[in-house]
Amino acid sequence: MSDLGAKTADVKQCCALAYGSDAARFLLGDSFHPGGIALTLELAGLMNLNSASLLLDVASGKGTSAFAVAEHFGCRVIGVDLSEANIAASEAEATKRGLNDRVQFRLADAEQLPFEAASFDAILCECAFCTFPNKATAAVEFTRVLRAGGRVGVSDLTRVADPLPDLDGLLAWIACIGDAQPIESYAGWLARAGLALKARSPRNECLQAMVDQIRNKLMLADIMIGLKKLDLPGLDIQQATQFAVAAADAIKHNKLGYAILIGELAAS
Repeated sequence: MSDLGAKTADVKQCCALAYGSDAARFLLGDSFHPGGIALTLELAGLMNLNSASLLLDVASGKGTSAFAVAEHFGCRVIGVDLSEANIAASEAEATKRGLNDRVQFRLADAEQLPFEAASFDAILCECAFCTFPNKATAAVEFTRVLRAGGRVGVSDLTRVADPLPDLDGLLAWIACIGDAQPIESYAGWLARAGLALKARSPRNECLQAMVDQIRNKLMLADIMIGLKKLDLPGLDIQQATQFAVAAADAIKHNKLGYAILIGELAAS
């Protein structure tokens, strides 16, 4: 493997492991993206899902979105993620909910999806596309496994093209900010992969709410750790707090945001 390939793999694995950590669960709860389940269901609705649909949930995490969509729309869902811990937890939860017949999970990379062409009616990707090192390849993979007339729903962080020095480094990658792009860039990757843009909408208020939640939980964590009632190994409270403050400031000045996009593959 080349040095670039090794670095790319390291970044992907680091992000996957971080989102499977106790610290991530404490700070983010069950839904690891702005807008939570409400925005997930809105996005799913824009993809015209129904009980006959087969949905691919890319970067499915612990399966929160997959379960919500399957239960709400009655569709079948396959979730893919790079974290073995997330896959194991998702499978266990599917069994607990009695959804094994409709929701399955596989360990897989968004840039090398292990599925035949034209396998899915829709593809969901929440707060993850910006972390893919090769976004063009991921977009092409989405198109490859999508059936004619199918839709891709993406929700993701957006940022201005100018540098944001207070939001750089590994923590930025873990927070999905590291390679976030302007909404026009996401639309461009989807379009070049063969998808017609049907909708795009900023949802900065969802990101603001999540940052506020994280800042409040960081203050609580600092107190609880001091009282030895909470242990979150690997979490640097001071660094995370400074990062959250910088993120809030960037949102306030319209340098950082959140958006949803819907792309459709032309019917044959």
